[in-house]
Amino acid sequence: MAFICAYATSFAQSKTPNAVTITFNQKFPNASNVKWDKENAHEYEGSFVWKGEKHSANFNDTGEWLETESPITFNQLPEKVQTAFNASHKVTTIKAVAKIETSKGQTQYEVEIKQGLKTVEFFYEANGSVIK
Repeated sequence: MAFICAYATSFAQSKTPNAVTITFNQKFPNASNVKWDKENAHEYEGSFVWKGEKHSANFNDTGEWLETESPITFNQLPEKVQTAFNASHKVTTIKAVAKIETSKGQTQYEVEIKQGLKTVEFFYEANGSVIK
C-alpha cells in the first residue's frame, strides 16, 4: 500500500504540466518542499513552504494561477468573520484557518472544524457573509 501511495505521488509530480511549474516558480520564487496533486481533470494544487510557512496554490492546466491558501490564526480573521463563525458554532474544535486569495482579486476565509470523525469547511467573505 505504501508503495502505491508513493508511486501515485511521484506520478502526479511528473505529470504536472510545464506551464504550471513555470508559473508557480515565477509566483513563488524560492518555495521549498513542493508537492503536486491533481485536483481534477484541469486543475493542479501545489503544497509548499514559502517564507517559512506552509501554503497551497491552485493552477489550471495551462498554468493560470487560480488561488493561494495561506494559514492564519483565528484571531487574524476579520472581526466580522469571527463574529459570524462564533454565532453559529458555540462549542467546536477548530482544526485550521486560512486566508484564500483568488485570481479574481477576491479574499475569502476558510475555517475547518472537526465534527465527529469528519472535517467540515466553512467559507466566508471579509464582511462575515457565508460563501456557499
